[in-house]
Amino acid sequence: MQDISDLLKEAKPLYFARKKRNKQIKVVLASVACAMFVFAFLLQNQISENPVYWDLGDQESEVKTYVENLGLPVDDYGLLLVS
Repeated sequence: MQDISDLLKEAKPLYFARKKRNKQIKVVLASVACAMFVFAFLLQNQISENPVYWDLGDQESEVKTYVENLGLPVDDYGLLLVS
């Protein structure tokens, strides 16, 4: 019986240290996941608010599509013209 008590006394700090470490790992992973989600949301929001594929020029001219900006032939709807 004394052997079991000695083993438990020896294992108790190791058990609680492992339990604490696992809890810290879970907190860090959850924080990283939340940070990545927020970063992705902000990045997506920034991309949608700042369209880089449109060349507006002056307001009186019609808006060019991305395909037109590349210099490719387009039809009346601004779609790529295939000959």
